[in-house]
Amino acid sequence: MARIAIVGGGVIGTMHALEAIRRGHDVIHLERDAEPRKASVRNFGLIWVSGRAPGRELELALRARERWAEIAQDVPAIGFRPDGSLTIANRREELDVIEELCGDENAAARGVRVLTRAEVRARNRAVHGDVLGAMLCEKDAIVEPRSVLPAVRAFLASSARYTFCPSRTVLEASEGFVRDHTGERHDADLVIVCAGADLTTLAASHFASAPLKRCRLQMFETSPLMERVHTAIADGDSLRYYPAFRTPAAVRLPRADPIVERFGMQLLVAQRDTGALTIGDTHAYDEPFDFWVEAAPYEHLIDRAESILALKLPPIARWWAGVYTARTDDDDVWYHGDVEPGVITVTGLAGRGMTLSPAVAEVTLDRVGL
Repeated sequence: MARIAIVGGGVIGTMHALEAIRRGHDVIHLERDAEPRKASVRNFGLIWVSGRAPGRELELALRARERWAEIAQDVPAIGFRPDGSLTIANRREELDVIEELCGDENAAARGVRVLTRAEVRARNRAVHGDVLGAMLCEKDAIVEPRSVLPAVRAFLASSARYTFCPSRTVLEASEGFVRDHTGERHDADLVIVCAGADLTTLAASHFASAPLKRCRLQMFETSPLMERVHTAIADGDSLRYYPAFRTPAAVRLPRADPIVERFGMQLLVAQRDTGALTIGDTHAYDEPFDFWVEAAPYEHLIDRAESILALKLPPIARWWAGVYTARTDDDDVWYHGDVEPGVITVTGLAGRGMTLSPAVAEVTLDRVGL
């Protein structure tokens, strides 16, 4: 049995804590905020298998999907819903890409198939708009992003082997211990730094040469919609974004709208357990990031969602931006770094953190022999 210090209370750090406890280890878990409030809670809560690249990324996504269903058995408050997703095609070229993906060797593993217009409406009665067809992915699922972390921590707290320390900024991590901003030392056999997009507070010299970049996203949430939206929804712009859709037919996709290109946009829609809709998103990589949120992307996303659902959306209740970290190369799905003996870091999952984190945590502990 080992004592593991985990730095970072987001979904990646929390899933590492869960996996460590599951394997019989002790965990001291430190988070700089009173409650995590960055990318892990500023997202759609999508467990997204459909868009993952074939090979290692898809294998991790499928394993993570299994783990999310298992976690939900122990922690129902995460709000896990195996609702699946629809990726909507409005053009023949978009449907061609979808048909190619649904005809490849990984289609059965992904749980994807092509739906006609009539089948789309039978699968999700909220889609009233004029669509050509869609890809259904039965493996995609939804969790409640603002419920996952406190719910899992509450479950872990039932173990005498887990301690959560909020409002602690870790300033030093070395072999055998971490030290937080209060001066308190926390001894550990292994330190796992899961600091998300914070690349300057801890292990800054290590991150300076790591193949990492940051991405800023915008999204919003509506007031509750009384109608049930039976799946997550993506639009045809997702075909340009997710690696699974890099099929031969993808070269024939028409150029995206100028506003889509400018903001790196795609439409994603996920319904919360309250009935509210989380809608987005944008992608910006050039730092320094703006401190404001732009109105134009929201207007475009509202138009796209309303055209697919054929209804006027409820009023926007809140809007926000978030930042995550991604790799700058294709050497791996995420970044695993050895900072020094006994100290490792896990980050760089980009927008895949919510989806992949349970499987990544398994890989991390396997790598260190725990």
